[in-house]
Amino acid sequence: MARLPRLALAGQAHLVALYGHSAQPVFVDDEDRRQFLAALRESALLQQVAVHAYVLLDDHVHLLLTPGRPDALGALMQGLGRRYGAGFNRRHGRRGSLWAGRFRATVVQPGAPLLDAMLFIDHHPVRSALVAAAPDHPWCSARHHLGRLRDPLITECSAWWALGNTPFEREAAYLRLLGEGLAPARAAALAQAGRKGWPVGDDAFLATLARQSARPLQPRPRGRPRKLGA
Repeated sequence: MARLPRLALAGQAHLVALYGHSAQPVFVDDEDRRQFLAALRESALLQQVAVHAYVLLDDHVHLLLTPGRPDALGALMQGLGRRYGAGFNRRHGRRGSLWAGRFRATVVQPGAPLLDAMLFIDHHPVRSALVAAAPDHPWCSARHHLGRLRDPLITECSAWWALGNTPFEREAAYLRLLGEGLAPARAAALAQAGRKGWPVGDDAFLATLARQSARPLQPRPRGRPRKLGA
């Protein structure tokens, strides 16, 4: 089956994933992680892409990004690959591509789906049993969203602003949501949507996207089409 073209829309949030080639580590030490975030910040500023959330795991990365133009995501990833990938190879004496093919991305509806995408990213270290609580992981955006530190990489998205009228209200609400975590089925659905490129949102949102894109926006039912009258 031919690979679907990536859906990339200006002004819409995208859940993005980068995986290491053959599941190999993309970070060996904290210096690698610092270099990656520096490269991400530089590319995001250059391409005018807002970074709302991130998490760095040993062999993959999840990001929540809003591009200012449709081609900005691809340009950001190319710049990130050139700067970080080449630097990683130099530091660790390796050759070849660091990443497993092209990056994965899916569009996320504003509102509750966007908040779920933030939680999917910031709660990932807990789901992966790396830490007991999301703020304990130093390489994700959770501590920024909770007011524990100021991360210049992050631009708050509308879903975070909607959590309360004051910073205290927003941080307290987000702390409660992080403590609860996403339902396993919801986290799995977001991961699957990200891998396959299926947009995340309700029927009205999907209908709006369908008017902007000729590519399929949902998986087709499996099996042969039913015959009329059957």
